[in-house]
Parts: sequence; C-alpha cells; structure tokens
Amino acid sequence: MIGKVRLWQFAAGAALACAVIAADRASAEVTDQAPNGFTVRETVHIAAASDKVYAALIAPQRWWSPHHTLSGDAANLTFDAKAGGCWCETLPNGGSVQHMTIVYVMPGKALRLRGAMGPMQAMAVEDVMDWSLKPDGAGTDITLTGVIGGYANGGVDKLAPVVDRVFGEQVNRLKTYVETGSVASLEEKKP
Repeated sequence: MIGKVRLWQFAAGAALACAVIAADRASAEVTDQAPNGFTVRETVHIAAASDKVYAALIAPQRWWSPHHTLSGDAANLTFDAKAGGCWCETLPNGGSVQHMTIVYVMPGKALRLRGAMGPMQAMAVEDVMDWSLKPDGAGTDITLTGVIGGYANGGVDKLAPVVDRVFGEQVNRLKTYVETGSVASLEEKKP
C-alpha cells in the first residue's frame, strides 16, 4: 500500500512540476507540418519595454545557449543587425560559421533572418526566423516564428519537435536575460 501511495505522490508531484514549468515556459506549438517542412511558434511576455527587449535580441552572445553553438561558447556569436548582416560564430583555429543572414530589421518591432542553424546546415533545409515584438502594458509580447522547409532524409517534419524545444529554450533564455540581466542560473541545465 505504501508503494502505491508513494507512486501516486510521485506522479502528482511530477504533474504539478510539469504544470509549473509549462506555465513559466513560452507558449509553444508546431502550427503546421508536412514532410517538406513545418512552422513553429514561440510566444512569451517579457516585463520590459520593446526597445530593451530588441537591444537584447540583437546581442545573442549574452543569452543564447552555449549548448546550441558550434564552438560551445555563446560569446563567440556575432550579430550585425542590418539587412545583409551576418549572425555568425567564430570557431577555433581561425574557423567561422554563418548561421543566418539578417533580411529585415525594424528596431523595437521586428527582425527576420534566413539560413540554416546547427545540423540543418548539412541538409538542404532553410529556416526563416521571424521575431515580432509588440508592446503590452509595461512589457513586450515577443513571438518567434520559425518556418523550416526543404529536403532532409526521412522528411523535414521529423525535425519539428527538436526545433520547437530549442526555439522555446532560446525564447525563455531571452526573457530571463532581459528580466534579470543574467542567464547564469540556466547554465546548470543541460539539454
């Protein structure tokens, strides 16, 4: 009997923990999916003015997870926030990588990039990453929409859950950075 009670308590505790995490996490969903592509949308409210959120957004070296860089260090990221600019990363021994190209910039309102991040660079896959910022009271609602399409062995749509998780993590890291000035507490969490 005690084993069943403990199992029930564990299950109830796990469900509560998941609910708390979900409530704090960005609203996330895969909004469209087909074998050749998918759309992911992440939305979160940040308790800061849109100009402050935008200033942080264009400095990913301060909040992007080092686990989702090729060098293992987000400090190696650079971001040239103008049309034609590069979201790039410096690699050891003189190496570098272009993650995405900035194609649309409206400071404090919107940012759009095109390219392929991480393992998608080795596939015939492209991502359009669209950031939208909308003032809401004393804060800002920010939405990241990723439209990913092309060819990947087995179907591009198989990447949707991983991209959704990674994008959700980054949006929450941006929120934490803007609201607290640091993501240090998040570094203990491994993907």
